[in-house]
Amino acid sequence: MRTLMALAVVFISNVGVNGATPLILEKNEGEARWWRPLPADPGTSRFVLKVDPVNGGSEHLVAGTEDFAPGDSIGRHRHPSADELVFINSGTARVHLGNAERDVHAGAVVFIPMNTWISLHFSGRDSTNITFVFSSPGYEQYMRAESVRDGEKNSPLTQAEADAIDKRFAHHVVYH
Repeated sequence: MRTLMALAVVFISNVGVNGATPLILEKNEGEARWWRPLPADPGTSRFVLKVDPVNGGSEHLVAGTEDFAPGDSIGRHRHPSADELVFINSGTARVHLGNAERDVHAGAVVFIPMNTWISLHFSGRDSTNITFVFSSPGYEQYMRAESVRDGEKNSPLTQAEADAIDKRFAHHVVYH
């Protein structure tokens, strides 16, 4: 009985006021996933969802990391329902944000207000690691729909699948 009470106390003390679970995560900890290749872009990259409604129970934000090889890009898009922060942890990127264009390096922060067009091209000689934070959940559902968990078979999306996912999540992301 004492063991059960002790476990209950530990569990309760690790649950936040709103039911979220406090987390301390190392670089490779979290929900590791791989983008499924698209018909127009056969490349794939790994990302890790760190905090969201599934991981930690956050009702208010989404955070994760992603690695990019030199020459990779994130196509022009906007998020209709959330602001986003992108932290450049290592590497170099050319950022197109609204009407501005600029090269940024490790340590840079990019603030993307809701509905602002953004694209990034990873232009350095070395890989680039970013951390992304969204002001509200939603986009992580799109990310899961277009990816597989680390270790699962990664089959390419058909154009019909990609179009259906884009339509389903258009209130969270719109690609140009």
